[in-house]
Amino acid sequence: MIVFQWLNNQLLKMVWLYDLVELFVNKAFKLDIDTKLGGSIHFFIYDVIKIFILLSVLIFTISYIQSFFPPERTRKILGRFDGITANILGALLGTVTPFCSCSSIPLFIGFTSAGLPIGVTFSFLISSPLVDLASVLLLASIFNWRIAIAYVVVGLILAVIGGSLISKFKLEKYVEPFVYGNKLREIELEEMTTKDRLDFSKEQVVDIIKKVWLYIIIGVGIGAAIHNWIPENVISALLGQDKWYSVLLATAVGVPMYADIFGTLPIAEALVSKGVGIGTALSFMMAVTALSLPSMILLKKVVKTKLLVIFAGIVTTGILIIGYTFNTFGYLLL
Repeated sequence: MIVFQWLNNQLLKMVWLYDLVELFVNKAFKLDIDTKLGGSIHFFIYDVIKIFILLSVLIFTISYIQSFFPPERTRKILGRFDGITANILGALLGTVTPFCSCSSIPLFIGFTSAGLPIGVTFSFLISSPLVDLASVLLLASIFNWRIAIAYVVVGLILAVIGGSLISKFKLEKYVEPFVYGNKLREIELEEMTTKDRLDFSKEQVVDIIKKVWLYIIIGVGIGAAIHNWIPENVISALLGQDKWYSVLLATAVGVPMYADIFGTLPIAEALVSKGVGIGTALSFMMAVTALSLPSMILLKKVVKTKLLVIFAGIVTTGILIIGYTFNTFGYLLL
């Protein structure tokens, strides 16, 4: 247990980096990290470096695993199952596939036109941006393993229930006709060599870092401002755990935004440090990743308004339930 705690602190929380950045701020800027300016600079440098280090290592490792699950193989695996089993598998595969909410839309077309039930596809579509293995480890580095694991569990449950409900309602007729008409031909999968997988993993690191670096910088900057400049009583007055509307407000604020989950984590970290409920912070993160306006606009291209509204309603309801549940029982995880 002591060894695990030490590894967790040094490898995930990077206590060594925290101390190095504190020393740097003291020597280079002549500032104490207990001051607002010193604390902001420390928060920004430490979180940016930590997130990029963890993200690079995790993306490389996870991409190597993901190289065994290209979209065509994922579709074939899902096609072997039906019912709740297929929804569970769709949600699980969503956690190990490198697709954000927007890039998941072409997969929706591919999976649906290949004959997969739309409920299974929606389970995949919900979990893919929401529950990412890299984000789980980053959650553990910022909060703890109990919260990270609980987040994975509730995210998968939301994906399975959401997809199952869409299957039960039999909403296939609300998918745009061109999706079903876009029949796929069978593609012979080429077996990748170890070198191919390593090259793919390196390319994924570069590609994903290019896509998310700005969101991380902005997210850490906002987090630093919240953490050091906005008084705790102001945050508590707006989003305090005792406010019944805090989860609703956090979810509503998250929907119009478009950011990767890695950019929202520093904001969630700062909010929780100011007394905001963990459920409120997680609701914000989930709304940004699963219900972002750009992804809704793209989804509208392939489904009709009724299905889009039902999908958004199911996910929003799930996020609210998760938020209020975490706010009520989250103290057990901290």
